[in-house]
Amino acid sequence: MTGMYPKLTKHIEEILLQKISDERKAVLQPLIDFIKQKKRNQESASVNFICTHNSRRSHLAQIWAQTASAYFKIPDIHCYSGGTETTALFPKVVETLMETGFHIWKLNNSENPVYAVKYSENALPLIVFSKKYDNIFNPSTGFAAIMTCSQADGDCPFILGAEKRIPITFEDPKISDATPEQTRIYRERSLQIGAEMFYVFSQINH
Repeated sequence: MTGMYPKLTKHIEEILLQKISDERKAVLQPLIDFIKQKKRNQESASVNFICTHNSRRSHLAQIWAQTASAYFKIPDIHCYSGGTETTALFPKVVETLMETGFHIWKLNNSENPVYAVKYSENALPLIVFSKKYDNIFNPSTGFAAIMTCSQADGDCPFILGAEKRIPITFEDPKISDATPEQTRIYRERSLQIGAEMFYVFSQINH
């Protein structure tokens, strides 16, 4: 997609060079199938990425998925995130995304801040903050619930309103918090999630 911020465009070049294993492709296939089916039915596709605290992986997946849908010009894709409980978007996630070229503004200074995230000057901002998966900000029916951590997948055997439930789990970058490896680990996890979401949307028109 033209119009994405230059620094982000350069990072996307790196994302597109990442190799996705056959094992991970199999994990991602149900999400590809869900979006393709919505397209065949000429319906919009809503995807809610769910993790325990809605603080790290689920936000990374939401933001990269929405960006990938724009990059590949797949219309009517609406990406959300939620948790089994409410905490706050972890600041290192914001820092990591800004380092890769997103423009992010903090809209308030509460304990659970609300952020606006943009990948392009002319795109609507994504409004992101920590919330439960069934928050009124998120869709209530007809969506794919993507379980991005095994704990949330185990804690939530039933997601009310979900049309499809798909486990696509990622290792928690939280393991690196308060260590010298934190910046590297968060960047690696963001790169992995970005690469997998770009792979998903590269397959929609195939």
